[in-house]
Amino acid sequence: MANTRSARKRIRTNDKKRQRNVMYRSRAKTMVKKAEISIYSGEPDEAAVREAMRTLDKAVNKGILHPNNAARRKSRLAKKLRLAQQAPAQA
Repeated sequence: MANTRSARKRIRTNDKKRQRNVMYRSRAKTMVKKAEISIYSGEPDEAAVREAMRTLDKAVNKGILHPNNAARRKSRLAKKLRLAQQAPAQA
């Protein structure tokens, strides 16, 4: 355990930041999952994908996700959406 007052305060602030980061990370995962569910349900919902991308961008702006991590996730979502939209046209 920390001995100095400043170290104890640092532990408290780190815990607050960690909890906030967990919240935003969880929200981003949830939105991506909802977007994927809407894509695979048969009728892809562009609004859900847009909302997921927006949530990922917010996490990047807050410094919670690395920009490349969010870009990779957004790219994968866009690819899944594009393939789902092309599939009915080919059938």
